[in-house]
Amino acid sequence: MDKATIKAHKISNSEYENILKILGREPNLLELGIFSAMWSEHCSYKSSKKYLNGFPTKAKWVIQGPGENAGVIDVGGGYAAVFKMESHNHPSFIEPYQGAATGVGGILRDVFTMGARVVANMNSLRFGNFLGDSKSAKYQRYLIKNSVAGIGHYGNCMGIPTVGGETSFDESFDGNILVNAFALGLCKKDEIFYAKAEGVGNPVMYVGSKTGRDGLGGAVMASDSFSDENKSLRPTVQVGDPFAEKLLMEACLELFKTDYIVGIQDMGAAGLTSSSFEMAGKSGAGMKLYLDKVPMRETGMTPYELMLSESQERMLICAKKGCEDKIKEIFAKYDLDAEVIGEVTDTGEMELFWHNQLVGIVPIEPLSEQAPVLDRPTSVPSYLKNIKKMNIDKYCAVSNQIAFEKLLNDPHILNKAFIYDQYDANIQTNTIKQPGHLGAAAIRIKQSGGVIAMASECSPRHNYVDPRIGAALAVANSGRKVAMSGVMPLSITDCLNFGNPENPEVMWQFEQACLGIKQACSALKTPVVSGNVSLYNESDGVSIYPTPAVVMVGAGKNAKKLLKSEFTRKNTAIYLLGETTGNFAGSLYMKSLFDEVGGELNDIDFQSERALWELVIEANKKGLLEFANSVGTGGVAMTLAKMACVGDMGAICSCRFNDMRWIFDESFSRAVVGVKNERKFKKLAQKYNIKFDKIGTTTPKKFELDGVSMSLSKMKKIYFNKFARLVKLED
Repeated sequence: MDKATIKAHKISNSEYENILKILGREPNLLELGIFSAMWSEHCSYKSSKKYLNGFPTKAKWVIQGPGENAGVIDVGGGYAAVFKMESHNHPSFIEPYQGAATGVGGILRDVFTMGARVVANMNSLRFGNFLGDSKSAKYQRYLIKNSVAGIGHYGNCMGIPTVGGETSFDESFDGNILVNAFALGLCKKDEIFYAKAEGVGNPVMYVGSKTGRDGLGGAVMASDSFSDENKSLRPTVQVGDPFAEKLLMEACLELFKTDYIVGIQDMGAAGLTSSSFEMAGKSGAGMKLYLDKVPMRETGMTPYELMLSESQERMLICAKKGCEDKIKEIFAKYDLDAEVIGEVTDTGEMELFWHNQLVGIVPIEPLSEQAPVLDRPTSVPSYLKNIKKMNIDKYCAVSNQIAFEKLLNDPHILNKAFIYDQYDANIQTNTIKQPGHLGAAAIRIKQSGGVIAMASECSPRHNYVDPRIGAALAVANSGRKVAMSGVMPLSITDCLNFGNPENPEVMWQFEQACLGIKQACSALKTPVVSGNVSLYNESDGVSIYPTPAVVMVGAGKNAKKLLKSEFTRKNTAIYLLGETTGNFAGSLYMKSLFDEVGGELNDIDFQSERALWELVIEANKKGLLEFANSVGTGGVAMTLAKMACVGDMGAICSCRFNDMRWIFDESFSRAVVGVKNERKFKKLAQKYNIKFDKIGTTTPKKFELDGVSMSLSKMKKIYFNKFARLVKLED
């Protein structure tokens, strides 16, 4: 095969030599396309697999860890939560509306293909600098508006509430935005379906929408950096149809009530190729596919296109022999295609036919077992030497009042109602913690009366400063948000977004981040049950800040005991829990006031972090608390300000720190709580060895804190109204 064709498929010389050994001959174009897709970074994790090994994945509540479509945990009452997070970064930068929409569609299929009805969506969004009149800022505003519109359209049409998420901004995302989608479903814990194909002679069925040429080569495209040459790759972006997906979900959920199938798999990245090879590979089986039987919506399609198309809203089923017509009846009710396109064999090979002619044959196990596992070089980033020296004492002192107003007006702090108001958060009537109400999102489990809380977290700035501590902090912060709602954190899913793995400094960041996640999840008893890796988030040689996004999921027995995150009533005692040490490394204070990202992070005390969780959860059970909120971006000052705005209740506080600027520091493992019974709470805090300080009380109409004074009405006007004005700047 000519070198140009091999290069176009992103196959290296050593990989091609391996393909020759596996096949014992030259591949044809169809077979080369299959290897290219399956060995792409997006599908094979060839750069990251080495570091993902060793993630803690087991606990008594874990039903299914990594390796399936989604992770599964026991949430009590005989029910399981099925959840996962995935990226759709490259498509969303090229075509934000469809890219973001189909990112939602893909993660929904990962969840409902396991037998769970999807009950909650969240998303983690990262954009570049969208302020000002530059061409880049205008394009970022376009990306914000259209990504959000795409997410909202797909989720709303599906009838699934979007209950929370996070959005942040940094110039490092100017050339690559991040769109990470999370979905969570519920099912009975003894009714979970898996992706496998076994039983010689069992039929392989294609169900869902017809196949077109959209998304062709999407997995390979997502395994490359952006440059001026490839920024117009719209043909590789899939086009979604949420109404078809809704029908597909309902048809699948009806199918799951029968005993007609052996296994089922979503056709996601690399479409029919990945789904068929993965299903057969899990049982060591072989498979025959008759590609001319695949339902097509375009004329003249080739076997190559059918195997590699990433058209949306499709599933592959291994059915029980004799049940084909019953399965077709179910999907016909929903006006969806359902066709037998193949059968399970015992050859261990994927045999591809086109009008009864064998057009491709690939051994299944070697394709996955001999997929490249790269040991890329790593090196400590050179920038770290310079940024370690940064600290706030190098800069002229700024009054707390000026700093407070600057941070309150920062897009990171401003309320994102412009975004979440486009999402239906109340459909299905399970949502008990609305977007915008701070802390973790929460839904009730109607069947048991229990509650599931979930929180998305990651600070790219902290990960830039120290990716090990930054990644561990994403685990700790997401867990703390869940715990502050009175719910015990149980497990995480992650989406590891990094730059070009061919850059040794990026691989060092990735290695350190994985180490941080391992340390945090082990110490905090929150195993990893699913996840995704997105590399090559680089444009014209500039990589994004490392962004290992984490969603923590927790469960509790009583939805009525959910703890609020905002101020609720006047004259409530406000306590600050945890140690404040004057840590400004990677802080919003440094970025917003001095446009600097640097400093040195302290290590996380995981024992204190876990103790803080357990203290608040127990205090809530005992009825001692009125509200609780994690202290994060912008420190105590911004945490209190947001709690005041959302709760429509002011506060008069004084922290009495060693340095007045410390109201903006971002020390770890801290929380603000409203205490009903101070005597009992102090005794409980002493039991957990958690430092506590009474810093003030809630009061109507005004906000005061260590040199800061502002009327509640003025503060709310800024907090609730400014973000929409900034995004809606005329382009």
